[in-house]
Amino acid sequence: MAQLLDGAGKLGWVLLKAVLRFVFMFINNCVAIPSYCLYLLLLQPLRIWDSSAFWHFEGVMFKWLLAMVSSWGWIAGYTVTEWGDDVRPISEEEAMVIVNHQSTGDVCTLMMCLQDKGTVVRKMMWLMDHVFKYTNFGLVSLIHGDFFIRQGKAHRDKQLIYLKDHLDKYYHSRDRKWIVLFPEGGFLRKRRETSQLFAKKHSLPHLTHVTLPRLGATHVILKTLAAQQENGSVGSDTGTPNQTGNKRKGLQWVIDVTIAYPKARPMDIQTWIFGYRPPTVTHVHYSLDLNSYRFESASVLVRMYPIKEVPMEAEALTDWLYQRFVEKEELLAHFYDTGSFPLEDGQKGAVSRQMTLDPVRLCVIQLLAFASGFMWYSVLQHLYCCLF
Repeated sequence: MAQLLDGAGKLGWVLLKAVLRFVFMFINNCVAIPSYCLYLLLLQPLRIWDSSAFWHFEGVMFKWLLAMVSSWGWIAGYTVTEWGDDVRPISEEEAMVIVNHQSTGDVCTLMMCLQDKGTVVRKMMWLMDHVFKYTNFGLVSLIHGDFFIRQGKAHRDKQLIYLKDHLDKYYHSRDRKWIVLFPEGGFLRKRRETSQLFAKKHSLPHLTHVTLPRLGATHVILKTLAAQQENGSVGSDTGTPNQTGNKRKGLQWVIDVTIAYPKARPMDIQTWIFGYRPPTVTHVHYSLDLNSYRFESASVLVRMYPIKEVPMEAEALTDWLYQRFVEKEELLAHFYDTGSFPLEDGQKGAVSRQMTLDPVRLCVIQLLAFASGFMWYSVLQHLYCCLF
């Protein structure tokens, strides 16, 4: 009987906590997202006068919004441990980030672990499944210039054309630096069986913890954003001016990010919102693919290969992508067996970095959000009373 009462008490606390978290996040969204939209509406004259300043302000507010989302998981004890290469030294360079995709929580995890990477968050573009367009954050992502891609053979060719047009129209004009995509084209649980059947049919590696990546979006991004000479090879700059009038170098890096969840249990957005799972550490592994330079940072060997080492032709790029995901499979298999990622060459022990968020900064951002919400409510109420 005592155990039953104890279990009922714990369940009651979990449910109460979930309700309180949901109410807080609902109010948080109701004040923060409309404030973001109204501030940008107010700044439209600046967009005409000085586009770079407008998108700078938009990027700062966008980063604050992502920090708020990160805080929802952080206060529930959902943290991130980073492994592998330190990406902070190249945070101001242009990069394509490829990530394995297990659940909706992957986006929240990236929002958290990129918070301390300089200007990356405010200058990044996301490629996400079109279902994210209909979430609470969909309007913000649309304004920011992220791309929502529809999956399936019926939409594939049109979506790649839309992506190319989107990159041409928004990537350079809004001074984007990093572009994040999930090459698998869907969640692991939904694509694993189909991927394994495809692999068996075409004598490709059998993968369990990831699926075979799709080429389309990656190929379009590289062909559009990597600087190319007339002969098709990668050059030193794109010839496209940025907002300051300087020529851009184009994509310089490919960053391979592998997300691992304890016991292979992905964290979804519902968990992030309601917080019903015990405190959990999500593990993120970075690999930088660029060849000309090597240096030691935080006892981790960083391997760098210039973007020109990444093949541009479809067949070679497909093989290159498959190899990256075979490596992810090996990384994840090792992690799930041992609880840590394998050692890099020259390492004597596992090296990891605990990702932390500044609680003072998070509190200031939340206070600004609620103060802005109250201010805009007062302004709109006053206008309503004056008009009616």
